[in-house]
Amino acid sequence: MQEIPYNRIAAVAYARKWALDRNRAYYDFENIGGDCTNFASQCIFAGAGIMNFTPVTGWYYRSLSDRAAAWSGVEYLCKFLMNNQSVGPYGRIVSQEEAKPGDIVQLGTESGNFYHSPVITAVTPTILVAAHTYDVLDRPLSSYDFGAARFLHIGGVRTW
Repeated sequence: MQEIPYNRIAAVAYARKWALDRNRAYYDFENIGGDCTNFASQCIFAGAGIMNFTPVTGWYYRSLSDRAAAWSGVEYLCKFLMNNQSVGPYGRIVSQEEAKPGDIVQLGTESGNFYHSPVITAVTPTILVAAHTYDVLDRPLSSYDFGAARFLHIGGVRTW
């Protein structure tokens, strides 16, 4: 297995292109629980270029009925990125100061129930994000009302 860099420029370019629209290659989850993590996964895939097809614990999308829970579920995406030892992207939780464009910020309640996965598009030093469900592009993170935030830094990508 080898490691390649995560292409943050490609991830952010994808976020900018599709934040206010939908890529028809992917199902739109907006009316069945929200599309934010599906969109975040699409952005990560644009920067990683490889999926992980491990049954149950992987991170992939072939169709609405053939995808990993981590592709479209907030908690599952976090667990995949933090625990992935195989192919595909991997990451860790970092401080807000360590977050970079192309990373994911997950918003939640004070009790730790995370429910939203915007993609960081810029750190200027204000963090700007793109997201689906309530579609936004370059929205200041500080304009959201949330009780907790965790910053998922994509460290790299493993490939065969």
